[in-house]
Amino acid sequence: MASSCHNVEVPVPGKPTETGTALLETATGTIQGFAPLGQIHQHLCAFHFYADDMGRQVEAHHFCAHLNEDVRQCLVFDGPGADARLIGVEYIVSEKVFLTLPDAEKPLWHTHEFEVKGGVLFMPGVPGAVERRDLEKVCKTYGKTIHFWQVDRGDALPLGLPQIMMALTREGQLRQDMADCVEEKFGVSFQKERENRAYMSGPEHGIHPLANAAGKGLKTQIREVDIPASTTAGAERVFT
Repeated sequence: MASSCHNVEVPVPGKPTETGTALLETATGTIQGFAPLGQIHQHLCAFHFYADDMGRQVEAHHFCAHLNEDVRQCLVFDGPGADARLIGVEYIVSEKVFLTLPDAEKPLWHTHEFEVKGGVLFMPGVPGAVERRDLEKVCKTYGKTIHFWQVDRGDALPLGLPQIMMALTREGQLRQDMADCVEEKFGVSFQKERENRAYMSGPEHGIHPLANAAGKGLKTQIREVDIPASTTAGAERVFT
């Protein structure tokens, strides 16, 4: 199975893992605990696009854990395999939590209603009836996604600034080549799932007008600022 549908080779610099390193990892893996990773219980596949360029779309595999009933946190990879690259993170919150956010924050969050009802967000390998039970909840949520690694342009490492990502909100936005690739790779039909999920509903109060970047483009940029003088004795900042 191909790791991603980006049609871009992303060679990671570095020599193959040595036997000594692998043995050390095996030893530490036996001794240490990985409780946060152990809480991951769900694999979601969907598509993200850069908030300033809808044409740049990325196949995004989310490995998610619940912090509680209202908050999930997901590691986002460019594929489902062991060699997949960690390209970002997504936080998913209930409508109740989203509505408590300051208005200046809300545009950074996107809705999941179309992704779910449109069939393009799915749980690979999970039977439809089981999948739909959880997606009924996801359909009502909001997500905030940040990508660090721009694999779609062939970056060998996470270069540049982290970027805010958005999700699909209507028909005609998803690139056909991406749709065809993912449907073939995972043996799913977005059209069939669209029909199966027609009964689902989105946020109780409707999609908030400030969500989804309030319909505008967003881009992370660096701005130089003056550093205020320290008021703490002995805490002088020195740059070389």
